[in-house]
Amino acid sequence: MKKNKAVVLFIVFLAILLLLGYYSYGIVKGTVAKDSDAGIKLGLDLAGGVSITYEVAGDEDPSPEDMSDTIYQLQQRVSAFSTEAEVYQVGDDRIAVEIPGVSDANAILSELGTPGSLEFQTAEGEVYMTGDQVADAQAASQQNQTTGATEYVVELTLTNEGAKIFADYTQQYLHGYLPIYYDGECITYPQVQNVISDGRAVINGMKNYEEAQILATQIRSGALKLQLEELQSEVVGAKLGSQALEYSIIAAVIGILIIIVFMIAVYRIPGIAASIALLIYTGIVLSILHLYHITLTLPGIAGIILSIGMAVDANVIIFARIREEIGLGRTVSQAIKTGFKKAFSAILDGNVTTLIAAAVLGIRGTGAIRGFAITLAIGIIISMFTALVITRWILKAMYGMGMQDKKLYGEKKEKTPWDFIGKRLICFGISIAVIVAGFVGMGVHKAGSGSVLNFSLEFMGGTSTTVAFDKDYTIEEIDSEIVPYIEEITGDGNIQTQKISDSNSIVFKTRSLNLEEREAFVNMLEENFNVPEEDIAESQNISSTISSEMRSDAIWAVIIATICMLIYIWFRFKDIRFAGSAVIALVHDVLVVLAFYALSKTSVGTTFIACMLTLVGYSINATIVIFDRIRENLALQAGNRKLDLKNVVNDSITQTLSRSINTSLTTFIMVLMIFILGVSSIREFAGPLMVGVICGGYSSVFITGALWYIFKSRSLKKQEAAQAAAAAAKSKKKKK
Repeated sequence: MKKNKAVVLFIVFLAILLLLGYYSYGIVKGTVAKDSDAGIKLGLDLAGGVSITYEVAGDEDPSPEDMSDTIYQLQQRVSAFSTEAEVYQVGDDRIAVEIPGVSDANAILSELGTPGSLEFQTAEGEVYMTGDQVADAQAASQQNQTTGATEYVVELTLTNEGAKIFADYTQQYLHGYLPIYYDGECITYPQVQNVISDGRAVINGMKNYEEAQILATQIRSGALKLQLEELQSEVVGAKLGSQALEYSIIAAVIGILIIIVFMIAVYRIPGIAASIALLIYTGIVLSILHLYHITLTLPGIAGIILSIGMAVDANVIIFARIREEIGLGRTVSQAIKTGFKKAFSAILDGNVTTLIAAAVLGIRGTGAIRGFAITLAIGIIISMFTALVITRWILKAMYGMGMQDKKLYGEKKEKTPWDFIGKRLICFGISIAVIVAGFVGMGVHKAGSGSVLNFSLEFMGGTSTTVAFDKDYTIEEIDSEIVPYIEEITGDGNIQTQKISDSNSIVFKTRSLNLEEREAFVNMLEENFNVPEEDIAESQNISSTISSEMRSDAIWAVIIATICMLIYIWFRFKDIRFAGSAVIALVHDVLVVLAFYALSKTSVGTTFIACMLTLVGYSINATIVIFDRIRENLALQAGNRKLDLKNVVNDSITQTLSRSINTSLTTFIMVLMIFILGVSSIREFAGPLMVGVICGGYSSVFITGALWYIFKSRSLKKQEAAQAAAAAAKSKKKKK
C-alpha cells in the first residue's frame, strides 16, 4: 500500500472513531439521564417503570397450577414490551407485572389490555373453543398470491387439542363465518376459506400492521387460563440508585484504558491498531443498543462491559500468529497476511460456537435470558468484524505509513514446551477436589437452611411490604440508612427496594418473613423512623420472578445449545473426541463456579443465570483456540508413523499459552473494575465471573488438551491392537 493511500486510510479510521465517539458520548449522557430517546433503554432496576397488579376474577380460589400457568403465559406476553419485564404472584390470587422503561401506566394498560376471556363462536353463537386452546398469535405481513399486494394478517397457532376442534369446525363451516369474541365483544369476524387441519390459521383483512398487532395482542391476552381484572397500577422508581449506573460506566472507561495501555505495551504497533478497533467496537455496540431500543438491566450492562474485555481475544490470537511468522523469518508484510489467515479458523470456530449458544438461548429462553442472548450475539458479531476487518486495515495503513521495523511488531521465539500432559493427574485431582468441596458445601446448606444454595427472591419468592415514610428517601439513603436494619432482622443481605413515584412510599422485598420477624420489622420502623403501624401495608407473600417454566426453558436452552456446539465442533474438527473434551471441560467450569457459589454463599438470582451463560460462551471460546492449534500441528505431521501425541499437545498448549494468559487477563481486568466500583448486586455477578474467567483459562490449558490426549491415545491403542490381531490372524493363516 502506497504511503499517501495509507495516510488517507488511517485518517478515515480516526474520523470514524471521532464520529462514533461523539455519538456514543451522547448515548451515554442520555443513558445516565435515563432518557430512552437519547440513550439506551434501561430496565426496571435502573430506570423504574410501570407496576400493574391483577386479581383473579370470581369468588373461587385458583389452583396453584392455574396460577403458575397464567404467570408463565403473561411472562411470554409481556416480553413483547421488554425482555426484562417481570411477572410474579402476590398472595393467593394476585399477579404483579412490572414493565421497565415506561412512565405512563394508563398507556401500558391500554396497550396491554386487561387479560379477559376469549371465545371462538359460530355465527349462531355456539362457543366451540376458548382462549386456553390458543398457543400463540402474532401480527405479520404477506403478499396476496393473486394481486401481489402486501396484506396484514394475524398468524394464529393452536394447541393440539385446539387444532382438532378447529379442523372439525372449519370443515363444518367452510365458506361460512367463525367470529372471535373478547370479553363478550366481537373483535374479528373471519370467513373460513379452507379447512384448517394443522392448527395454524391466518386472519386477514387488517388495514395496517398496527391493527394486526392489536388483534394479536387481544387474542394472546385472552389465551390465559384465568380471567384477571386490574386491581391497581402505579409508576415505580428504579430499584437501584443512579450511582449504580454511573459507577458501571466509570468501571467500563477505566477498564478500557487499562486494556489499551496493556495492548500497546505488549503488542506495540498491533496493540495501537487493536486499541483503535476496540474503541470503534464499543461505539458500534452502544449505537446498536440505542438504535434498536434493546432494554438493559444492570447485569446486561455488566455483560456488555465484559464483552469489551473479550473483544480483544481475536486480536490477541492474530498478533500471536504475526509474531510467530516474524520469528520464522517472514517479512512484516508477509507475517501480517499469513497471521490473519492462520488465525481465521480459530476465531471463526470459537465465535460460531458461542453464537450457536446465543441463538438457542434467544429462541428457547425467556425474559432476561433472551435479553442476554441478544446482547451476547451482538457482541460476537461486531467483535469478529472489528478484529478481522477494521484491525486488519488499520494495521495495513500503519505499515504503509512507514512503520515496518520488525521490532515494532515483536518476534515470538521458540519456547521449550512444558509438560502439561505429564501433570494431568495433579490437575484432575485439583479440579475434582474443588468440585467435591462444592457439593459438600451444598450438602451443608441443605442440612442447615433446607436449600442447597443461597437462592434469592427471584428463585424462592419472599415477602413484600410497602411502607409510607414522612420524607422522600433517595435509593442511596435507603440502602445506607434503612436496609441495614432489615438485614439485621432477616439475617439476609439480599434485600430489594423500590420507590413508588410521586409518593414517599417504598416497597421492601425480603425472603419470606415469619410472624416474629414481621413484628420486629414493624417495631424497627416505628422506633427508628417514626413510621406509625397504619402506614405500613400488610406484608404479602410474593412468588419467584423466575417461574418453574422459565427455569425449565433455561435448562433446556443450555442443554440444546451444548448439543449444538458439540455437533459443530465434531463437524469442524472431524473428531468426536474434540467435541467430547470441550463439553466435559465446559461442565467442569460450571461445576467449579457452582462450588464458589456454594462455599461463598453468594446469592443465586437472575445474575446467576447470566453468569453461567457468559461462562459457557467464554469457556468454549478458549478451548477452541488450543484445539485449533492441535489440529494444525497434527496436519503438519500427517503420515508420520512415529507421531508422539504427548509432544503435539504440549507443543500446541505452549504455542497458545500467551494468548490464553493475555485474553484471560484483559477479561479479568474488566470484570475486576466492575467488582471494585459496582454496587452489591453487580458484585454478585462480577465475583463468580472472575472465578469463571480464571477457571476457563485454567481448564483450557490444563484440562481440555489432557482429556483429548487420553481419548485419542486409547483410540490409537485400540486401533493398534486391532491391527496386531489382524496381522497375527493373517500370519497364522499363511502358516496353515
